[in-house]
Amino acid sequence: MSESFFAVELPDDWEQTTLGVVVERGKGSIQTGPFGSQLHASDYVPIGVPSIMPINIGDNRIIEEGIARITEADAKRLSRHRVQVGDIIYSRRGDVERRALIRKEQAGWLCGTGCLKVRLGTGVVDPLFTSHYLGHPDVRAWIVQHAVGATMPNLNTGIMEAVPFLLPPLREQQAIACILGAFDDKIELNRRRNRTLEAMARAFFQSWFVDFDPVHAKAAGHKSAGLSKEIAALFPDTFEDSALGQIPKGWRVGAVGELADIVGGSTPSTKEPDYWDGLHHWATPKDLSALDFPVLLGTERQVTDAGLSKISSGLLPIGTVLLSSRAPIGYLAINQVPVAINQGFIAMKPRKGVSPQFLLRWAATSHEEIVSRANGSTFLEISKTNFRPIPLVIPEEKVHEAFDRLTSPLFELVVTLERASRTLASLRDTLLPKLISGELRVPDAERIVGRAT
Repeated sequence: MSESFFAVELPDDWEQTTLGVVVERGKGSIQTGPFGSQLHASDYVPIGVPSIMPINIGDNRIIEEGIARITEADAKRLSRHRVQVGDIIYSRRGDVERRALIRKEQAGWLCGTGCLKVRLGTGVVDPLFTSHYLGHPDVRAWIVQHAVGATMPNLNTGIMEAVPFLLPPLREQQAIACILGAFDDKIELNRRRNRTLEAMARAFFQSWFVDFDPVHAKAAGHKSAGLSKEIAALFPDTFEDSALGQIPKGWRVGAVGELADIVGGSTPSTKEPDYWDGLHHWATPKDLSALDFPVLLGTERQVTDAGLSKISSGLLPIGTVLLSSRAPIGYLAINQVPVAINQGFIAMKPRKGVSPQFLLRWAATSHEEIVSRANGSTFLEISKTNFRPIPLVIPEEKVHEAFDRLTSPLFELVVTLERASRTLASLRDTLLPKLISGELRVPDAERIVGRAT
């Protein structure tokens, strides 16, 4: 055995090399995406071939929501940049340690501007193993350390070719990939279930409180699709005029400040060590930006009792709706742990009888109205003063209660699945560096996974 890049003894049948050598052996390639001169903002279209940008690179997966698209003609013109199953895509600028494995659903998409594509070739290395290897904390740190650029880190093909690489025999690579991939599969299944649950909750809100479908159905003498007789009976069968146009009879126009206490936060002095690394969660909009679903289970930083005393809003109770109020406005979540917040938030503490789900969905559908009330010369920000009077349609109490009864169990299941995914990810991330470095061998890992699951 010899000492490896990870400062552990390297198994005798493992080879220490570089990513560039591995790619060359497999007759693959490492290349950057098209330059801006080859693909302009005006070339993007509503329907077409997805073009992967850095913003679409998640945790070893592609995030399709909001992805840009190009015409098939442009995709053919840039065919050398189209991706295949097993390619690994990197963000070439900024957060350069992010990468995503291309799966069959993304085959034929474009490696877009600002990205870099690693094509491994065949017969030398397993793509799933490689994508996990590149997620090893020490490998990520190496890439960040060697990225170039005074103001913003940048990757190039030379840096990626030089990435240190430990190469086990192919069968062992596949066994390691199978163990780690099983975690990813379970997490992805949870993610798909949660997308369905979230879509259901959004659809309920849109139908009841934006489109007023049950009222229209009743007015036309039809049954309300998907509603029980008991719930349908709660809706009126006529409309009346209001400041917001026609609304269901008996409902009213009010302000969001009537439904929730609107508070903000602050940042204790970062120069005072006694304020930080305590037991109280302290959120910034960055904590929300990384969420797949509007569920806040924890924060990157914590404050002490002394730090918390410097935040006038204190700890916000579970069930508070958090909205990022600046650059950008619109990240949303409901906290599932007591949390303090910084100055980049509008927090809505629901008043008695008000559903957090109602406030969350209202804020999501009212993004344009919220942004229209923001101001600022450097970046847009909405103040608590401008937020409180935003008007909204307030339903009768029994309709509000029915909405909460329908959607709260959906949200609770989302929370449960997110907690499960976090546990799975934690175990995966614990095993990953030990498996990838050869410190933990496959049979021992399989026993650990068997006990855990």
